[in-house]
Amino acid sequence: MGLAPALALVLAGPGFSGGPAAAQRIRIAAANISSGNTQSYDPGHGIRILKGTKPDIVLIQEFNYGANTAADLRGMVDAACGPSYQYYREGGPGSIPNGIISRFPILESGEWASPVAERDFAYARIDIPGDRELLAVSVHLPTTDGQRPNEASLLVAFIDSYYTANNNARATDYLVIGGDFNSDSRTETALNTLGQLVTIGTAWPVDRKNNSNTNLARVKPYDGVYAGNGLHALQTATVIGASTFPNGLVADTREYVPISEISPALATDSVATNMQHMAVIRDFQIPIPPDPPLLELLDSSILTEAPRQARITFRSTAGATYEVQASATPGSGAWANLGTIVAGGSSTAVTIVPGPPLAGEFRDPLFATAGRRFFRVIRR
Repeated sequence: MGLAPALALVLAGPGFSGGPAAAQRIRIAAANISSGNTQSYDPGHGIRILKGTKPDIVLIQEFNYGANTAADLRGMVDAACGPSYQYYREGGPGSIPNGIISRFPILESGEWASPVAERDFAYARIDIPGDRELLAVSVHLPTTDGQRPNEASLLVAFIDSYYTANNNARATDYLVIGGDFNSDSRTETALNTLGQLVTIGTAWPVDRKNNSNTNLARVKPYDGVYAGNGLHALQTATVIGASTFPNGLVADTREYVPISEISPALATDSVATNMQHMAVIRDFQIPIPPDPPLLELLDSSILTEAPRQARITFRSTAGATYEVQASATPGSGAWANLGTIVAGGSSTAVTIVPGPPLAGEFRDPLFATAGRRFFRVIRR
């Protein structure tokens, strides 16, 4: 076992004034883009589309791969997005589960049950950059017209109950609902119902030919990424290579020219066997507050061999609250919150681990495999 200070750098010191306000672009995708005869991502068409469009968060449907073991699903997420991404897949008995894949830490996840078979809702609370978190909900509404309004009403009730159960502490978070709505139009009852919580809008993502419809025949708006008012106001253009899509992208590989911009996707991927939907991409520019002043560092140590561990001791004020943060880079706007601690005296020590934390420890799941991590403590 040895120490390697280059792996995890603690930024701390008196008089640090913090950086200027900034913004973080976040790309969110709705993806019911399984293919083949088993409603899975095994054939690879959907994986290539995700890899080529590079979303930060994926609201995914028919989340099946291989035998659906933890190793199989991890392998799929690695191939489509990358090994640093976290994921949640609903655990019900259905064969077309929803899920959420995220480049940012998933703080909480679960599923809300639906009376319609295989139509549960997967949700995750995600620690995106900035001072507000994101509640992301992945949906797969029924194909039966008469069932969708009831499902939409049920989802609104679930989200309202989620806010209430948390004493409305989460009600200020950003909200996104995305996936396969099986909607015949954007004025149907189900989407109007969801409009209580998200903005359906009048300008939507389009393909190269300015078509916003997302089913295989490109005549119905089955799929979407719909954001709550606060997040919707932050939408920005989706830029891929030399191409700009002001309201986002419907990723139909048949129409995308030049296809090299979303490599390794192939022009034939969107017309693969049983590929009945197009992925939908929207980008948002999340404001990042200026970095607050940092603290005086008293001691630090970094253990790089398993089990990895970083320990920070800093000068503190008894009774004050401090936040432990991690980042892949030392720049402004890139810090993820790992948790808070209330100081009991004039010095406080915190330990950061990659696995389940014990008392006084904070978990950074990316610490397990990252070649470089930065940690810091700030006073709140």
